[in-house]
Amino acid sequence: MRIENLDDVAEFAGTVIRNGVSLHPDDDFRNYVNLETGQPTYTEQEAMANNRDMASAFRVCDKCGVDIYGFMQKIFLVETGLDRLIPMPD
Repeated sequence: MRIENLDDVAEFAGTVIRNGVSLHPDDDFRNYVNLETGQPTYTEQEAMANNRDMASAFRVCDKCGVDIYGFMQKIFLVETGLDRLIPMPD
């Protein structure tokens, strides 16, 4: 995935979250584990690709003056439906 703008960042985050991952921008994708199986969520190649995409997301957000943590938290809340229970961050 090419991450070149905020829409791309949102699509990346949404895709990861829709795949059942409790995404945090600082986490290494190699450390995500399926809680049911105890196995890694991603292959080494998938994890490295996602880590590269996250690094691109950080660069895009920084360039746009957007706090990546709040931006991705909003996406997480909406994607999981928790926005109905938890106030959206500013």
